[in-house]
Amino acid sequence: MIQNFLIKLVEVLIGFSGGLAVGCGFVAFLTVLGIIPRLIQLTKTLYLVKVYTGCVVLGTLFGTYLSFVEVFWDNPVILLVLWGALHGVFNGMLAAALTEVLNVFPLLSKRIGLDNKLITLMMAVVLGKIAGSLFQWIILVR
Repeated sequence: MIQNFLIKLVEVLIGFSGGLAVGCGFVAFLTVLGIIPRLIQLTKTLYLVKVYTGCVVLGTLFGTYLSFVEVFWDNPVILLVLWGALHGVFNGMLAAALTEVLNVFPLLSKRIGLDNKLITLMMAVVLGKIAGSLFQWIILVR
């Protein structure tokens, strides 16, 4: 009985510690990249700063909820397309913020000698991501 309680207590501590580490990493990631301030700057919507913050918090809580429950979605295709588009927008903005902060594309274009072909390089990356995603979902996820 006591041994079972100790095992459960250790599991709770490990789970709490892991969640704390992931949460701190997520906040540090958002802070270092400056996604929300950059989004506010680009869209000139300083008055919506609380909305952006609330969306991040609610999205995180909803994602955590979906991680712990079994949810089966039998929705119309149009809703799934919208859901997928929102995921794509989020991942695209995250990748764009990361590359902007690190100045990846200008450095890469100079390294490989494509200084005047930066747009071509970016389009190659975009089309490669699209092709890879389509390959994964059409061929591998059947």
